[in-house]
Amino acid sequence: MNSLAFVFPGQGSQFVGMGRALSEAYPEARELYAQADEALGFSLSALCFDGPEAALADTLNTQPAILASSIAALRVIQSQAGAWQPAYVAGHSLGEFSALVCAGALAFKDAVWLVRERGRLMKQAGEQFPGGMAAVIKVERSALAAICREAAEATNGVVQIANDNAPGQMVISGDRQALEKAIELAKARGAKRCIPLAVSIPAHSTLMAEAAQEFRKALDATPFAAPSVPIIGNVQAGPLDAAGLRDELEAQLTSSVRWVESVEYMVGQGVTTFVEVGPKDVLCGLIKRISDKVAKHAVGDPDGLAALQAA
Repeated sequence: MNSLAFVFPGQGSQFVGMGRALSEAYPEARELYAQADEALGFSLSALCFDGPEAALADTLNTQPAILASSIAALRVIQSQAGAWQPAYVAGHSLGEFSALVCAGALAFKDAVWLVRERGRLMKQAGEQFPGGMAAVIKVERSALAAICREAAEATNGVVQIANDNAPGQMVISGDRQALEKAIELAKARGAKRCIPLAVSIPAHSTLMAEAAQEFRKALDATPFAAPSVPIIGNVQAGPLDAAGLRDELEAQLTSSVRWVESVEYMVGQGVTTFVEVGPKDVLCGLIKRISDKVAKHAVGDPDGLAALQAA
C-alpha cells in the first residue's frame, strides 16, 4: 500500500504483560521472544510478560523489551495480515531500531543486542551526568528553543528540546539546574503545563555525547543493509540512505526527535494510514494531533490485529 506507514514506539510504552497475549496466540511471536532470550542470554520474555515492573523500567532492559515486543507484533502482522505492506517506516527514538528491522536494514538479533548496549551506555551517561526531562505543553517551538538557550546561559549548563512530539507538546532535556530554570521560564511565559518525567537520564541532549561516541563502536561492529522501504529518520525528518544509517543512530542520542516533521513528511508523500506496531498506542495519539486526516491503528495484541484485519 503506497499510502501506508508502519511506526514503532519508543521508551515509555512498556508495561508488564506486554506481548503476552500475542505470544500465547501466535507462534511467530513466541519464536521472536525465544530469539531475543537466546541473543541476550536471559529471559527477556519473562521480564516482558511478568515483570517485575522496576526491572522492566530499567533502561538497560526497557529498550530491548520494547524492541522485541514491537518486532513480535510485526511478525504477527506479516503472517496474519500480509496485505498490509508499508511504503514508509519510522520509529520514535528507540523505535527507529524496530523500523530498521522492519525495513530489512538490521537483523533482529543484532538490533536487540545493539539496543541493550544503547541502554547500558545511556544509563551510564545518566549516572555520570545526572539530569532529567520534562514535557512542556502549549509553547511554540521557537519560543521553547529560546527559553532553553536562556536557561543554559543562566546556569552555564545544558538544556535543549529533546522531542518535538506533537503541536503544543514538546519534551526538554538537560542537567537538573538548567532544566529547572527552563521550566521556571516556560511557566512564566505562558506554558500551560510543565511536567517533569520519571527519568534520570537526559536523553537526546549533548550530555549523551560520550555515550554516543561509545555507541558508535558498537554500530561500526554491526552489519547494516540497504533498507527495502524508506526509513524516515528522527534526526533528519526525511529518508535515510544506507550509508548514513550509523551516523543517524549515533547522532540520535544527542539530537532532537523531530517527530512532527517526520509525520508531516510521510503525510506529504501520500501516507493516509499509520499502523503503530508494538505496545500501547502513544504514537497514534501524537499522530492524531499532527494530522486529523489520516487513519490510525495500533497493533500490540490480538484485538489490535483483529481491528486491523477488519479495516
